[in-house]
Amino acid sequence: MPTIKHIGPYRFFFVSLDYGEPPHIHVQREKMVAKFWLDPVALQKAGGFKAKELNQIAKLVQEHQDEFLERWYEFFGR
Repeated sequence: MPTIKHIGPYRFFFVSLDYGEPPHIHVQREKMVAKFWLDPVALQKAGGFKAKELNQIAKLVQEHQDEFLERWYEFFGR
């Protein structure tokens, strides 16, 4: 599970077994893990986060979308 970035309390990472899925990023804080599609950015799984915090995380994913997509394709290929 390569970590791509840390922003505040959040760890953004990929799961190596996810290569068959569309580009996405997992976001972890403590024991909660959400999943966001990257193109377009959309919540796929809330993973225990409350709606307000998910909105904040979605903004972070949107801000770093290009970087996350670039890293996805570097890791999984096109």
